[in-house]
Amino acid sequence: MNKALVGALFAALAASGCGSTKEAKQSNPAPCPNIVVLADAARFIKFDGEQTIEDIAYSGEITNAVVACRYIGEEPIEAEIDVSMAFGKGPKGENGQKVFNYFVAVVRRDLEVIAKAEFPAVVEFREGRRVVVFEDEVDRITIPRAGEETSGVNFEIIVGFSLSTDEAIFNRSGKSLKFPKIQ
Repeated sequence: MNKALVGALFAALAASGCGSTKEAKQSNPAPCPNIVVLADAARFIKFDGEQTIEDIAYSGEITNAVVACRYIGEEPIEAEIDVSMAFGKGPKGENGQKVFNYFVAVVRRDLEVIAKAEFPAVVEFREGRRVVVFEDEVDRITIPRAGEETSGVNFEIIVGFSLSTDEAIFNRSGKSLKFPKIQ
């Protein structure tokens, strides 16, 4: 991921709480914010035609999201996240570069959005490859705190794919649930 782009996106939201550095500091007085992969936006299926298995062009799933943070005294929470994703090419998919967007939002525990930014996952489907594993790091998130007594447990970081209305409706229908792994 282009680190300058990440910095610019979150720096643009600095008034509402985003932008930072990765400098190591003293240990945290309390835990990091929870990181949550939004269930309705954790996966997608893009169809080329009807909603049948033969018409699947691409699919994606966020497989893991991890947060690391640091804060001391009255300083803001400085966080970075690692997001792991897997993308698949179906029968209607084509080889070549594809861009799939995902978002990162910072919310207060009462679900008030403090800041949200969208990021591209640029994936290359080469000849013969049907699955591509992709990892990205968002390393410039600053979460403001009211004071020294405000800990990371007062915030959540939410990750998900940026979906069209039809994709979100499809996900909510339950049809896009994961298949069990075959050993």
